[in-house]
Parts: sequence; structure tokens; C-alpha cells
Amino acid sequence: MGRHFLLPNNAPSPRPAPDPTQSPPTSDLLLPFGKLDGLDRDDYREAAYEVFFTACRSSPGFGGRSAITYYNSDGDGNGSSPGSPVKPPGVGMAVTSRIKRALGLKMMRRSPSSRRASSCGSNPSSPSGSGAGSSPRVGFTVPQGGRLRRPMTSAEIMRQQMRVTEQSDNRLRKTLMRTLVGQMGRRAETIILPLELLRHLKPSEFNDPQEYHLWQKRQLKILEAGLLRHPSIPLDKSDTFATKLRDIINASETKAIDTGKNSSTMRTLCNCIVSLAWRSPDGGTTDVCHWADGYPLNVHIYTVLLTSIFDLKDETLVLDEIDELIELMKKTWSTLGINRSIHNLCFTWVLFEQYVLTGQTEPDLLGASFAMLTEVANDAKKVDREPIYMKMLASVLSSMKKWCDKRLLDYHGSFNRSTVGLMENMLPLLFSATKIMEEDVPCYVSSSQEKGEAGDDSTGNRVDYYIRSSLRNAFAKMLEDQNINGTKYTETQEVSEVLIKLAKKTEELGTKEKEIFSPVLKKWHPVAAGVAAVTLHKCYGTLLKQYLTGKSSFLNETVLVLQRAGKLEKFLVQLVVEDSVECEDGGKAIVREMVPYEVDSMILRLLKQWIHERLQKGREHLLRAKQTETWNPKSKTEPYAHSAVELVSFAKEAVENFFEIPVNVSESLFYDFVDGLENIFRDYIAFVASCGSKQSYLPTLPPLTRCSRDSKLFKLWRRAACSVGVEDPNHNSTNEGNHPRPSTSRGTQRLYIRLNTLHYLVSQLNSLDKTLLISPKITPSKTNRRQPGGSYFEHSLSTLQVVSQHVSEVSAYRLIFLDSNSVFYGSLYVGDVENARIRPAIRLLKQNLTLLCAIVTDRAQPLALKEVMKASFEAFLMVLLAGGSSRMFSRLDHPMIEEDFDSLKRVFCTCGEGLIVEDMVEKEAEAVEGVVALMGQTTEQLIEDFSSVANEAYGLGRKLPMPPTTGKWHRSDPNTILRVLCYRNDRTANYFLKKTFNLAKRRPMMRMI
Repeated sequence: MGRHFLLPNNAPSPRPAPDPTQSPPTSDLLLPFGKLDGLDRDDYREAAYEVFFTACRSSPGFGGRSAITYYNSDGDGNGSSPGSPVKPPGVGMAVTSRIKRALGLKMMRRSPSSRRASSCGSNPSSPSGSGAGSSPRVGFTVPQGGRLRRPMTSAEIMRQQMRVTEQSDNRLRKTLMRTLVGQMGRRAETIILPLELLRHLKPSEFNDPQEYHLWQKRQLKILEAGLLRHPSIPLDKSDTFATKLRDIINASETKAIDTGKNSSTMRTLCNCIVSLAWRSPDGGTTDVCHWADGYPLNVHIYTVLLTSIFDLKDETLVLDEIDELIELMKKTWSTLGINRSIHNLCFTWVLFEQYVLTGQTEPDLLGASFAMLTEVANDAKKVDREPIYMKMLASVLSSMKKWCDKRLLDYHGSFNRSTVGLMENMLPLLFSATKIMEEDVPCYVSSSQEKGEAGDDSTGNRVDYYIRSSLRNAFAKMLEDQNINGTKYTETQEVSEVLIKLAKKTEELGTKEKEIFSPVLKKWHPVAAGVAAVTLHKCYGTLLKQYLTGKSSFLNETVLVLQRAGKLEKFLVQLVVEDSVECEDGGKAIVREMVPYEVDSMILRLLKQWIHERLQKGREHLLRAKQTETWNPKSKTEPYAHSAVELVSFAKEAVENFFEIPVNVSESLFYDFVDGLENIFRDYIAFVASCGSKQSYLPTLPPLTRCSRDSKLFKLWRRAACSVGVEDPNHNSTNEGNHPRPSTSRGTQRLYIRLNTLHYLVSQLNSLDKTLLISPKITPSKTNRRQPGGSYFEHSLSTLQVVSQHVSEVSAYRLIFLDSNSVFYGSLYVGDVENARIRPAIRLLKQNLTLLCAIVTDRAQPLALKEVMKASFEAFLMVLLAGGSSRMFSRLDHPMIEEDFDSLKRVFCTCGEGLIVEDMVEKEAEAVEGVVALMGQTTEQLIEDFSSVANEAYGLGRKLPMPPTTGKWHRSDPNTILRVLCYRNDRTANYFLKKTFNLAKRRPMMRMI
């Protein structure tokens, strides 16, 4: 990562070292040493090179008397061939690296000369060699002449790695030469290098005044950070030297200060810097100056120096010359206040930071950082630890731990199948850093999530926490991808589809965990896959609970979601079982964490709830029918009640929806549903049947009296009626008889609609029954309630037959005794038979039957006509036997009555196309014909027949009692024969009735005109 500089095509593009003070945009690594205001990466880099060069000035290649050279090896490339140079006394370049072997870093297998040829092929500081993104401060010198193959010295390698320009390097060398005239043995820690540079370098040695001003400000900023802001020895706030130095530095912001020999500002600057740098902690004398050893300035400079070990062409690689370079860097320790413990800590951080900034592509860097932690752990346990070191230790380890934690808490988002090895390297590094912090950093307390509930195995608990957190994050990412949290789904079906998809993705996530991550995590956790399965189970279970909590009428979608959830649960439980084979308890502890979804019981509960809601809706239909039904036909093509259509439509829809539920239903639950539907239908049938009874239309039977038409009283009444205008009750209106009312009442027509409705229900229940029979989703029980060939609506169908008979009967009696009363029972044979024949009644009856056939459906017509026939015959009998005082008959009337009844029978025999067969008419007419036959007998014969049947019924030798009225008229019935005698108009009958039963004479009824 980091910034890149564009170079010409003849040289690869080197990647700069990472900035120790700034985190790149793509990195969330927290920097442990903070940031110093006014100083940036280039400032630290140039200061680091200046300190490094000054400390190493006496070493070969830095201006010393001899330089160690190295040549290409013709051996195996590891530096162990005979052609490798022998290291002379002092510091030299190693062909093989002890440090790289110790850290597990691979050798680059490239000689210094080849590196020089590939890395120094151009001069980035020259106008032709710098890209658009390069800095004018960054560059390095390339020896002129392509034929020169001289091996590189340590100084050249460092200048190349630090990207220092030849001009800057020359200025530094010149300054040191001027400073150390006659003092070549002077120690580096006694030189205040920025001050010497300010004193000896003049503006003329720079390209332009602006460059000089920038350079001067950098030197002053370094001095300000080391002497004023972060001094190694605490500074007194009232120190006048500090105040004067601060004023000079502030003034230099706008204009470069004069550094000439005669400049008072320069003299003041020198006095202030020297006074502040040569202070000692106890106020005594000291042999070391303190201008760059204050924390964190010293660490910033030193970490930038350490980053020079990474190859410019490939920043993930460490130079093979690291041993020599580190040895040279140690020379800066006295100037920067660094010791071995701080070096180990900084080196650990630099390796880790480089791994992060280079895109986490080189696991060797992570492994090297982990190896260095071993040295850090040893250092942390020393008793002579300095407070600054402890502060640095806590900051570095905390930053490393937080960065690793963030990756591991979401390792599904941070790693994949190809990079899971990095995760395997990261875990031990994290555990090592955490262990150091827990054991050696004061006041550090690990979080409760890391420790877990049990404190015995902190690593296992921490891995447990990582697994649960990462799976929760991965699940949340799936939710985000499905827009569940951000989108409000208006349709339950859409949510159901998303949950089903999510269950599948959750299963895929569990498979991914098992195959990729669990093998790695199992090294630290015995049931890593089991914990992952439990976490996924809980995550999906929470979502499922939220879904089920919301009221939904879409049972099918809900059942599909539950079935998919059940499949997911079985998969996750199997995952736990397979992962827990080696556990002592067989994984029972982890399985106990899985709260079952209870899919089967939940589906059963939902089915029962659905059935209850549907049946409740059916009862609402029934209640609405009772409140609003008017028994008007729905239409001409549908001559039945609208409420019946609605109820049947509801039942069909309910049955259809019931079988659309994607689950096999138990037989008991199925019968709960069917019985509920049948109860609704039976209640509705009872509602249709609530139309009264035929008794409400039958006239009250008049009391039995003796017929006295030829009596003197009757003759006197006829004469009085003519004189005062009283109408003879026996006189029948000719107009009324010739012009009967031609229509059936609305009430009777509504009864016809009820009858149609009942037959409509019969057909629809049979249709529903067939639908239920062919359903394959019913799981049969051991005891089958339904008999072979039976119907699920057997009770309703049998009730429909009885109710149809009842409604037909009521409608028939209403038609005959109410609608046709004026021409039938009310006028037939009133006065005398000859003038009140049955023809008008038959005319009206035919019209009414025509209307009946027009209204009543074909299937209901036979029953309806049969009941009309029976009512007609009943009415005819009542005219003959219970016609009241306005009717009387003689034996001479018998032929006319017999003829009239034959005409009445003929009406029903010829009605429709065989709707009523002749045999049925004859059977129903037997009773009437028997009574008509009695009317043709002589009075003496009637009296003899009556006495015979009465004696047979009540015994001989006693007075005959009055026979009771049974309502079942028959020629052998004593009460029937007695009634014929009561309506017989002759003296013999009159005398018999008076003598035997002392019946009263009949009183003529008068009607005023």
C-alpha cells in the first residue's frame, strides 16, 4: 500500500516505504505512536537518514578508510558458495541472513550488483526521471555510465532505500566534514546535527530560496519536537531558552532566518539549542546531548529507518542485507535513545505494519512479526522496564490486537478459501500479544466477551467469541444483501420468499464455515463448527420469530418458510453432531444452546389457527345470511338465495385453500375442518327450514252439527233475507267463480326459493364431497371415521332431504289453503254442489302450477308438485268433511263430486312431462275416493256402516261414544262416516244424529250485502 512514484519505462516502479505517522486510506490500523504536528513522512525520512549517516560515518562506505565489496555468487545463490567474500573485521555485508532465517523470511536470491542494476536504472530526482506523482524531495543517485558494474556499499544501499538525492547526500557529507575538522573521533551522540546543518549550509547550496526555506523549517521543526514538545528530560515552563527558541521557530514560518556568522538570531538560536540539548536529569554535567531521544520523536525517526529494510521493487520482501543494515542502525541508538527492548518492539511493529500496508498478501511478514513477539515477551518480563517502554508496549500491542480483532470478528468478510492461511497465522500472533498484555501490561483487563463465562481456556473462549461474532456479521451481511433491514416489504409473500432464500444462504454459509474456517479454528476450539452452527441457528431463529410474530393470513407461505427452517435446523444439528464426535459429552452442551424451532408443532398450531379463522369466517357468513336474506332469487339463471351462493363459495374456497397448504394433514385435523364446515351448513339448513308448518295454514275444524236445510227456521230465514237484503251464505258469486285470482303470493314464491336453495346445497355438498375424496394430502389414522361409500357431509345431506320435504309441504299448503282459498276451500260446494263446482279452482290451480314450474328448479319440481297434490286432496276432503255450516250434501250430489275429483286428479296426471306418475296420483287419491264413495251410499247404509265400525272399535252392548277426530280421513274411520252423516241433508240422518249424539242443529250463516 502507500504512495507510488512513476518512473521511466526502463526501470520498474518502486513502492515507497509506509508512512509511520499516517494511516493510508485503505488501512484501519491505529498508529501506536501518535502524530507530531508540523512533521510528515518525508521530514522523518530525511532526518532518519541524516542521523543514520552521522552515526555510521566512520563505517566502510560512509566515508571511512575502506569499503567492503561484494560480487555476484556463481553458486546456489544463498551466499554459501566459495565465491562469497569473507567478512573482515568490523561491519560487513552478509550474503546469508541470520535474521531472515530466525524470522522465517525467504531469501531474495539477488546479488547487490543486480539489485543496483534493476533498482538504480534511473534518477528519479532528474526532470526526465520523475513521474507526475513524485516529490521533489525524493530521489537517489545513479552512477553515470551503464558499463560500471561496481558492487554497492552499505551507504549506497541505504541512500537508495531511503530515497535520498545526491544533492542532499553531498550537503550532509560536506556539513559533517566541516563540523568534524580535527574531531574525527567525536561521538555521534554529542553532535546536534540539525544545528550543525543550519550553521554550515548556506542558501547558495540549494536550488532556490524556497527550497532552502523549506529545508530550514524542517530542521527547526525537528529541533522543536525534540527540545520543546517532546524532550527526553522534562522542560521547565519558565525556561527562557525554550521561550526564545520557540519565538525564533515561529518567526521562521514566514521567512528564513539569517544563519550567517554575524547574525544575532543565529547566535541566540545556537545558545538556546545548546543549552536545552546539554541538560541532564539531575542538573549536573553530561557527555550526551538530548535533541532526538524524546518519545515519540525518536520512535518515529527510528521506525522510518527500519522501513528501509523492505525492497523498493516489492515491498513485501526484506532485503537479504538486513543483518548488516540492522547492525548499522544500532549505531543510532545512542542518539535516538533506543535500546534493545525498544528496538525489538519497533521492529515487531514495522513488520506487522508492512504486512497490513502491502495488502496482507505476504504471510511471511505476519509470521516474522509473530516471531519477534517472542523477543518482546521476554523483554516485557524484565524487572528494569522503563515507563516509556511500557507505554509503547501497551500502545503497540493494543493497536495490533485491535486490528487483528476486527478481522477475526468478521473473518468471513476478511478471509476466503485462498487466504485462510493468513488467518491461521494471525491467531497465534493475536494470542501472543494478548497474553503479553494480560500478564505484563499493568491495568490491562480483557473484555468479558473475550474471556467468556469460563476462564480456564482463554484462547478457546476468545475463538468462540470470534466464531459467534463473525457468523453474526456474515448473517447481517446476508440480510443487508437481501435488503431485509432497509426495505419494507408490503406483501407477506415477498418476505416469505426472502426468508426461504435466506435459509438456503444460511445453509451455504454453514457449509463454507465447515469446509474453510472450522479446520483452522478447531486447533483452538474443539467444536468450532458446532459453535458456528449454534450461532447461525440462533440468528435465523430470531428472524423466524419476528416473521411469525407478525400477523399473516398467508398460511401457505408461512408453512413453506417453516419447512425450509426445519430443513436448515436438521442441517445445523447434523453439523454439530459431526463436529462433536470427539467431545467427551458428545456435543450435548453445545446442542443444548440450540432452542428448537419446533417446526412441526408450530405448523400444527398454525393449521388449527387457520381452521378456526376460516370456520369463524363461515359463521360470520351464516350470521349475515340470517340478518339480511330476503329469499329473492340471485338471478333468473340462479333461482336460489344469494346467501347460499356466498356460503358455498366460502366453503369451496376454504377447501381449496386447505388442500393448497403444502403439508400433509392428519386425519383428525382434517375432520376438525370438515366437521366445522358441516356444522355451518347444518345451521344454515336449519335457517332455511325455519318457515313455519302446514298447520298454520289449515283451517280450524268446525264443530259437528245436524244438517237442517229443510227446517221451518231455514225457510223463514230465506224469506227474511230476501226482504232485508241479507246474502245467502250458500249462494256462490258467479263472477268470483269465473274469474279467480291468477297469481301465487310472494310469500309462497319465497318458499319456492328456499326449496331451490336446499336442492342447490345438495348438489354443491356432493361436489365438495368429491373434492374431499380425491385429496392425497390426508394422512390416514388407524381408525377411519368415514364408512366406505359414505359422505363427509352425510348428516347434512340427510337433513336436506327432510327439510326439502318440510319446505315443499309448507309451500303446498300455503298455496292451496291461503293463496287458493277463495276458489277452493272458501267457495267449493258452498250453498249447493251444482252451482259451486271445482272448475274455477282447477283453472287457478293450473296457473299456479305453471308458475311453480317456472320458479322451482327441475330437481325440486317432483317433490313440490307431489306436496301440492297432497294439499289439494286434503283441501278436497276438508270441503266434504269439515266444510262448515255453509255446505250440505245429498246422495244426488255424488256423481258431480266424483266428476270434480276426477278432474282434479287429471290436473296432476297431466302436469309436466311425467313429473308425477299416475300410480302415485291414484295412491294419494285412495282416501278421497273412499270418502266420495261414502257420499254415494244411502243414509241407512251409512248408519249401518257407522254402527258396525263403532261397535267393532268400542264394543257391543253400550252406548256409542263420539268418535275422536284423528285428521286421517278414511272410509273405515268412524269419525269420517259420522262427518258424512252430519253433512247429509235428509231427515233420517238428522234423526240418527239427534238420537245417538244429541247434536245441535246447524245455524245458517248470514252475510250482509
